[in-house]
Amino acid sequence: MNDYAYGGPTEDAVRIPEFPDQFARTHRFSLGVPRRFTVSPDGRRVLFLRSAGGDDPVSGVWLYESGRERLIADPRALAAGPAEVPEEEQVRRERARETSSGVVAYATDAEARLVAFTLGGELWTVRTDDGHGPRRVPTAGPAVDPRPSPDGGSIAYVTGGALHVLRLGGGDLTLAAPEGPGVSYGLAEHAAAESMGRSRGYWWSPGSDALLVARVDDTPVRRWYIADPADPAKPPRAIPYPAAGTANAEVSLRIVRLDGTTAEVRLPAAADESSHPPGTWTDTAFEYVASAGWDGSGPYARVQTRDQRTAVLLAVDPLTGGTEPLDSEHDAAWVELVPGLPGRTASGAAITARTAGDGLRGLRIGTADSPAGVHVREVLAVHGERVWFSANEDPSEVHVWYHDPAAGFIRLSEGPGVHLAEAGGDTVVLDSQTETGRTVTVLEGGAPAGRIAVLAEEPVVAPRPVLLSLGERELRGQLYFPSWHRPGSGRLPVLLNPYSGPQMQLAVRARAWWTCVSQWFAEQGFAVLTVDGRGTSGRGREWEKAVHGDRLAPVLRDQIDALHAAAERYPDLDLGAVAIRGWSYGGYLAAGAVLHHPEVFHAASAGAAPTDRRLYDTHWEERFLGHPEVFPEAYERSSLVPYAHRLSRPLLLTHGVADDNVFFAHTLRLSAALLAAGRPHSVLPLSGASHTVTGRGQASSLLRLEAAFLKRSLRTA
Repeated sequence: MNDYAYGGPTEDAVRIPEFPDQFARTHRFSLGVPRRFTVSPDGRRVLFLRSAGGDDPVSGVWLYESGRERLIADPRALAAGPAEVPEEEQVRRERARETSSGVVAYATDAEARLVAFTLGGELWTVRTDDGHGPRRVPTAGPAVDPRPSPDGGSIAYVTGGALHVLRLGGGDLTLAAPEGPGVSYGLAEHAAAESMGRSRGYWWSPGSDALLVARVDDTPVRRWYIADPADPAKPPRAIPYPAAGTANAEVSLRIVRLDGTTAEVRLPAAADESSHPPGTWTDTAFEYVASAGWDGSGPYARVQTRDQRTAVLLAVDPLTGGTEPLDSEHDAAWVELVPGLPGRTASGAAITARTAGDGLRGLRIGTADSPAGVHVREVLAVHGERVWFSANEDPSEVHVWYHDPAAGFIRLSEGPGVHLAEAGGDTVVLDSQTETGRTVTVLEGGAPAGRIAVLAEEPVVAPRPVLLSLGERELRGQLYFPSWHRPGSGRLPVLLNPYSGPQMQLAVRARAWWTCVSQWFAEQGFAVLTVDGRGTSGRGREWEKAVHGDRLAPVLRDQIDALHAAAERYPDLDLGAVAIRGWSYGGYLAAGAVLHHPEVFHAASAGAAPTDRRLYDTHWEERFLGHPEVFPEAYERSSLVPYAHRLSRPLLLTHGVADDNVFFAHTLRLSAALLAAGRPHSVLPLSGASHTVTGRGQASSLLRLEAAFLKRSLRTA
């Protein structure tokens, strides 16, 4: 390899050394960003969470009203000191990848006048209409996931696995208590929260007199244990983890009324085999409650088969618990669970997903279908008959649309970026990530009426990606050059920095933490290429499901094709010096790249890589690979451990020891196989870290260590 000069004289390079510390201090530039918006039905009030600045990790509850915003719940003023967070809340935060402290979640009554939240297991409320400050409300135990009733007269919460309802006029009722160890009411099980997007376990009736409640029995689920090697006196933590091919939690639903009466929801046991798509592995048992809720038409639930090829939306009788199918979806690979779907408008019109003739995912509202060429991502809000949703026409952008029966389908957001929204009445909060940063605009009647401040720090490194469409598959990518590099001035080593896994895109027209990281690595002397290949979102059914049966080979092929196409267009890219880095699926891809294609990739840094696909959870892994006992060859070719003997390039494995999503065992198993095969490699364990590395020293040092490792490795390649 040539002796490259890493770094160079440039105005941006002056502040480059500050970036890793800023990246860690700001929690990936997430602090100070308003989030979790709630708009009152009359559109007059907007509630949200935000910390006081770009390096402040403590979030509070804010109210935007009449064009002004004010802090209505300041956790620093309420808590005497750091309080211990209940274990159930710690688990909930980990599943949500929550990195802040203070108030990290809240819920309101139907009119958004009563707000409930917890601090260290203590329940607090604050009203938006009386001018008084927050009040602490005594509970039967540490409270988790408190939610006011729609009428604001009661608050439900979970403590010790039991669902309670606290009447604000007096009295605390235990509505559902666990019958034994491993049973809980009102909480989402691991697979639902981690892989299905369902983070809740109970839903109020609109009349505030009953709740639809999930009962979870984790008894059949195999226990895994996480210990802290840095503190050998600390006992290990047991986690019910349903690994691929093993038993799931048993989940059922019941109607629980405030008068103490209950009704078991009679969920169907299995799908109709006559309509269920056939397959080598067929399991028609409805093991998954994918979503549930209670609207003006009554309670509902959506169940999915173990093999995920059938999903059925059920109407639930609130008196008897009987069910009636409203809609069914089938797919020969898997039924994709779209956030916010299915749903119903106020009149009861069903809101469902439909695959259009071009393979894109469309939206059907009653009998109205979304326009051709639009791929639906998420239903964002439903108020009356109006439905807001996010969708893309170009996969590098996401826009906000709405449907009104009188006006049809209308795109609300403008300009390149990733746009999301929350709505109420005639008010829409438009949250826009664009190439220049983030803005939150309050629209009234479709016109801008104000803004909610974004207090995040400006990155010291300004991303300047070149947007690309590469190869025959028109792979969307972004190429980052050092700010000091001039075309033809010298060849650059290449660093691929992908995720390229399901449900996440990096090559989008928005400034995000990963675009800043890519530019920082570019300033170290690399040409950095980020590519979204097959399996990512936004390009239709065939694109998303191209990884069915093989989670690695098609994605690696796309990365290699994109690399070669980019090098043809930009001769300064040196194909004799190519590295790859990534985290989670991206880490898996990085390690797989040097194992399977050492002729292309000369070094890799792999973080939190799922190296043995049998060790990931049922709902996620079986979606792509089926049952491991039926398709052992799919798990074999998609795992990395069986190919450890192939390693011939430098490989750095990094992993959080306390990770309960991709367990540390993944890295340990690959490392053991590499050692047994006599293959040198490096392992960097992160003590106390989970799947998201938030420790300030760890997060900042990790970037520097990766850069140093990759530079050193390419110099000696």
